[in-house]
Amino acid sequence: MSRKLKVAALGIIAVIIGIFLSVPNIMNYVRTILKGYEAQYGALNAFLTILGLVLVFFGIFIISAGLKKLAFILTSLAVFLFVFSVGAIYSYSSTVESSKDNVVKEALRISATSEGAIAVEIPMGSDTNDIAGILGDEEIINKPQIFKIVSKLNGYDGRYQAGTHILKKGLELDTIMNILISKPESVKITIPEGLTYKQIVKTFVKKGLAIEDRFDSAMKYEKYDYDFVKQIKNFNDREFMLEGYLFPDTYEFAMNASEKTIVSVMLQNFNNKLTKEYYDRAKELGMSMDEIITLASIIEREANTSNDRRLVSAVFHKRLKSKDTTLRKLQSCATIQYVFLNTEGKVHEKLTYEDTTINSPYNTYIHPGLPPGPICSPGMDSINAALYPDEDTDYMFFIAKGDGTTKFTKTYAEHLKAMKEYGLAK
Repeated sequence: MSRKLKVAALGIIAVIIGIFLSVPNIMNYVRTILKGYEAQYGALNAFLTILGLVLVFFGIFIISAGLKKLAFILTSLAVFLFVFSVGAIYSYSSTVESSKDNVVKEALRISATSEGAIAVEIPMGSDTNDIAGILGDEEIINKPQIFKIVSKLNGYDGRYQAGTHILKKGLELDTIMNILISKPESVKITIPEGLTYKQIVKTFVKKGLAIEDRFDSAMKYEKYDYDFVKQIKNFNDREFMLEGYLFPDTYEFAMNASEKTIVSVMLQNFNNKLTKEYYDRAKELGMSMDEIITLASIIEREANTSNDRRLVSAVFHKRLKSKDTTLRKLQSCATIQYVFLNTEGKVHEKLTYEDTTINSPYNTYIHPGLPPGPICSPGMDSINAALYPDEDTDYMFFIAKGDGTTKFTKTYAEHLKAMKEYGLAK
């Protein structure tokens, strides 16, 4: 090999070494700026970058000494572009892979209970532009445009998962993106008919889906945009404004779903069930939808079969319309038990006379008409019973027989006799 070729070869080696020393540090510097953070350049990084650049220029210089001008230009350019590309790809890939390892550890440390945790809802069909806007609104990122650029560089566009993700401020973009492309872990939960709000929230807490205080706040929120919410009037007398409206059903929620998201999904399910026919029928009865749901919740707790529910509904409708103030007192044991369940955490096995005199707006033994709001979440059977009571009956009273069925009577004398018969009175 001639002396000129040896010198050129030495120059090429110097260029290669120089690029591998400088490119990774330069790429990391650029990526740090793209992520929206202030670049931190350590002494070692600076030294290696400068050394690498010196070697690159030194290599180019000695290549020029060993080759003719045209050959020098073409060779140097080809070598520089090839090695720079390899170095850049290697650096970028290494950084991304390292980021993926770190993001898994970082994501495992973030939960709904983490300090500074923010539940971010990504709607179905959201693209990168939409997501960048959502993150910007939540102040999780400072520069949405940079997020979109890095997302495209990482190949994440189109891979983001809809649902609720738990993030917090100060996360690197790679961490945010890797969390958002991961499908949130989900769990199925069944809410049966007839549960009170407090019983429902305990079910969610037990499943690890909610924190009670946050759920309470979501239940008191007044800005859910549904017609049935707008019809609620008795805010002050209700501990939880939306009691009765968490529709009983089987749901699947992401483990990191926010309490407000859970409430919204259950309200939406309720809204889907209430067609125009239901509102029209309530209007025919001279009642608001909130009054219908309140009545349905009492029916839910008082009767167990479809036939009994329609008969119980008929009794209540007749008594609500009665001119007799005494009859307008519905005297529902279920409303008393609701008070005890909320104040004592349990129902009374058997109600006493003293129990029926407790001071509560929900006590239908002393207050005529319906209570301030629902006492549980009724199912569709009870809602239909409230809207369509049995119209071919003269019953005005009923008692629970203790075997899951109901005894109906027409007069107060018959009612007292039935109570003695089933051990409810002496």
